[in-house]
Amino acid sequence: MGTLLTLKNVHKKYDKKEILKGIDLEVQEGEIISVLGPSGCGKSTLLNIIAGIQDLTEGEVEIAGKVVSSRQKCVDIEQRNINMVFQDFALWPHMKARDNILYGLKMKKTDQAEMEKRLEQVVGLLHLEGLLDQYPAELSGGQQQRVAIARAIIMKPSIILLDEPLCNLDVQLRIEMRTEMAQLFHSLHTTVFHVTHDPSEAFAMADRIIVMNHGKIDQIATPNDCYLKPQTATVAGLLGAGNSLQRGSYIPETDLVQYGNQTLQAMTFFKETTKREVVLKFRPEEGALLQEYEDNCIPVAVILSSFEGGQYRVKVATELGEEVCVLYTGFLESGWKGYLKVDGEKLYAYQED
Repeated sequence: MGTLLTLKNVHKKYDKKEILKGIDLEVQEGEIISVLGPSGCGKSTLLNIIAGIQDLTEGEVEIAGKVVSSRQKCVDIEQRNINMVFQDFALWPHMKARDNILYGLKMKKTDQAEMEKRLEQVVGLLHLEGLLDQYPAELSGGQQQRVAIARAIIMKPSIILLDEPLCNLDVQLRIEMRTEMAQLFHSLHTTVFHVTHDPSEAFAMADRIIVMNHGKIDQIATPNDCYLKPQTATVAGLLGAGNSLQRGSYIPETDLVQYGNQTLQAMTFFKETTKREVVLKFRPEEGALLQEYEDNCIPVAVILSSFEGGQYRVKVATELGEEVCVLYTGFLESGWKGYLKVDGEKLYAYQED
């Protein structure tokens, strides 16, 4: 397995605004890469540059060892041996499913026998039996999704680009489709570059996750490493650690932080500096509410308990007046006082930029 896609110092500017700020990346053949990041971070721009839809300002994009984008040239998408699946599926409404799937092959004037052979293969892979003579409007969202994927993979591209491919489906169908897609692409040994806002979708599909922020890559790692060791506060927030305590301070030469009158053990993600202020982040499900004090606890008081089906989301205020949420098995009255405990390996400390 070799490197199929390489990005070297990719920059993109619109007027004076820099959208991408030096992206370096290598994607291996058969690898599924998922890209996460807040709106405006540059992930869709990066996808479009790989596709050849947009040019770059500086740097290079290589596919299979050949430069396809640089300051001097931008090879057309048709010549890159890639294909895209869009969030709205982009199916031709006046064409039946069969004709949508075969559209690219017909444009390339592929032999009829070869087209039928490939069609039979993708129909079997994506369970499209009985649907080929229906128009897109007659298909469910999941069926339209399968047709869009079939249209992409029938071309046998070296890379498939996925642009929020599941965002228009309902929750249960998204869960089913992301698993099916991962299994399909791995079975075909297809290289996939996948942009999404949904961390659970990235976890389910990706071999590696890229988290972008302000036009840069904050972290590239396996889903497990991104989840357990988020390198920046942005990564932590995107991957579920939405609780923030802004008024912590680092105790130099330790893995300890001070919050109010309490000393807490935490995972620190910064090099030791003279700066003491830190933000503490953790996931709601990783906090515990206790009646009695234990290690790694801070005093809290309940503000509100909201039932979420099988558990309560409890909003609490710390002694410093900051508010966070914790998942709890029972209802707690407003004003209840106790302690919030977060284990040290699940409490993350960052210094703000």
